[in-house]
Order: sequence, then structure tokens, then C-alpha cells
Amino acid sequence: MRPASLILALTLAAAPPAAQACGGSFSGFVADLEREAVSRGHDPAAARRFFSGIRQSPSVLKADRAQGVFQKPFIDFARNLISASRLKQGQAKSGQYDAVFDRIERTYGVNRGVLLAFWAFETDYGGFQGNFNTANALVTLSHDCRRPELFRPQVFAALELYERGAFDPATTTGAWAGEIGMVQMLPRDIIESGVDADGDGRVSLKTSAPDALTSGAAMLSSFGWRAGEPWLQEVRVPAGMDWSQSGVDVSKPVRDWEAMGVSARSGNLSHGLTASLILPQGHKGPAFLAYPNFNVYFDWNQSFTYVLTAAYFATRLEGAPVFDARAPETGLSGADMKSLQRRLQARGHDVGKIDGILGAGTRAAVQKEQARLGLPADAWPTPALLSRL
Repeated sequence: MRPASLILALTLAAAPPAAQACGGSFSGFVADLEREAVSRGHDPAAARRFFSGIRQSPSVLKADRAQGVFQKPFIDFARNLISASRLKQGQAKSGQYDAVFDRIERTYGVNRGVLLAFWAFETDYGGFQGNFNTANALVTLSHDCRRPELFRPQVFAALELYERGAFDPATTTGAWAGEIGMVQMLPRDIIESGVDADGDGRVSLKTSAPDALTSGAAMLSSFGWRAGEPWLQEVRVPAGMDWSQSGVDVSKPVRDWEAMGVSARSGNLSHGLTASLILPQGHKGPAFLAYPNFNVYFDWNQSFTYVLTAAYFATRLEGAPVFDARAPETGLSGADMKSLQRRLQARGHDVGKIDGILGAGTRAAVQKEQARLGLPADAWPTPALLSRL
């Protein structure tokens, strides 16, 4: 469903100059990968065996270009992913693996709800882990010129796993973007954070829930997860506050938000921390305070809507009530969102790809234009904004 933790690839050590090459003959590209692998110190015979059966995967490219689900607004997206069945099953899994979660929380400080939510969304608690050939997927996406710098390092990580006897290029399968196992980890993540939690001598992310959950927790910990701190809390907001202060780029002490009239919908706000005010569908829709741990989610997945939904579901699994949808203003269709992005781009805003998805760049541009036009600057694009532009 998602390119899990692809941001890790951006932090890897610089590769040889050829590492940025993409496109051209696929067979020639694979031959270049094999030569580069040997230059990196991989065993020539192992590299030859690993790359000998690699095939380009049209189905991977199709999946990469068909992520329309992320065009849905938060309320629809969350209601689509969070069902009574998923919630009930999550609660059952929490009990089934209670000792595992207790050990994870003691060791890594990652709450069980956080891991259960990822487990649910990524593979439906391990029920569907993807049937794409992982080696083919990674090489295909490396050859494709959209994001080769993200996927190419993962090819060499998969080769390293193969040399360790932990990966079979012919039979290892997973998601279309190369993630493997119950919580969907990329090869580099497995090398850096894989944990043999069940003590059988192997890191088995596809068949061992303790291994998968503990490895996921280790990865979140490496991203900077802060033990004992919250990640997301639903709040109530007063009418007429300065909406330009909302968004993940603005962080304030919680007491400052409280002074502005923000209050917890249930429980208490976490004083002593900073937080951002999140209005996924504008000032008339649901509202959340996102604490520092929320930012760690973006190292797992870079979709704002996915991250917010996963973080919210984690709170539900730990007892939070269903969010108050309130009455958000009507948003834009996918076609209208693309039209908006073009108009924003024409005004000099960097909105990234024209894809109809309300990502971080589009939200920032919308908020700036709303402020310029005297509209509530809540980063939620409406037909009225589109008309004004």
C-alpha cells in the first residue's frame, strides 16, 4: 500500500556515480547493477545468481501510478480503513500477544496501539502481505526514472540479505514497493532493525508476529520515537482563532495552545510538550494536536492522510473515542484539485507533482493563498478558493 520508510534511502552513504542512472535497456540496466554490486564488494558469484533471474514488472509500475486512494479526504479515508472488525481484531491481537507488546514497550517505548495500527493497515494483521516478487519490484522501480534514488539502495540491501541466506530473489514476495512481512519493511530496514524476537535464530517478518512487531518497534525507535509520550490527541478549537497557526510546520508549547482556547476532547492535554494543530479538513472539521512522536510517522510513510489515519487508529486501539467529524466545508474533486495545483504552480508555489493529492506542498501553498485573499488560512482547499484563484 505504501513505500514504507523510503526516506531511509535518502540518508544512506553516497553510492558510486552510476547509482543515479535509470531508464534505457532494462537488461543493460540489470547488468550495470551487477557490476556495481561487485564494485561495492559483493561476491561476484552471488551477484550473478541474484541478478540472473530479474525481470521487469509492469504490474509494479501500474501499482505505482495508481494510488488514487490518497486523493480521499481524511474523514472518508479513515472510515474506509477503520472498521469495527479491524478494531475488534486489533483488540484480540493485543491480548494474544500481550507479553510481546509488554516487552516491546519496556525495551523500545513504542505503544502497542501504534504497532497494531500499522499491522492492520499494512497487511490486515498479516493476512495479505502482497504477492509481488520483491527483487523484480525493487529493480523495476530503480530502473524507472521517477524515484530511482529511493529504490536503488534497497536492491543492494536485498542482495546483502541474499548473501546472508535471508532472501530468495526467485521466491521472496511482498508489496509492490518492495516491502516485506507483516508490517512491511524494506530490505535496508530489515538489515538495520530486524529482530529475532521469538528466539528461533532467524528474523522471520512474514511468519513470526513477535519478530515483525519487535522489528517494527526497533525501526520506530531508530527514527526517534520518544518513550512514554503521546503522538496524537483529538481537541476542540474555538471559533475565530488564527487558523494560519495550524499545520505540521508550526509547533507551540501545549500551554500556548491552551491559552488560545484549544482543549482536549477527552482526557487532558500533555503539558510540558510542544505540539502542532492539525486540521485535516479545515477549521470546521475534526481537529487534533500532534505531539513530537507524530513526526516519526513520516519516516514510515510520507502520505499525510495515511499518517494521520494510522496515528488516529492507534489512539482508538488504546481507548480514544471516535473522532467528531463536525461539519467541514466541501472539498475539491480529484480533477478540481489538479486544477488548483496548476493555478498554485502558476503563482510560483512548489506543489510537487500535479496529482490531485493534498500533500504537504499543496497544503502550504493553499494556506499562503488563503491568507493573501483574506480567507480562513486553514490549508483546506474549497471551491471558493479555487474560484478566487
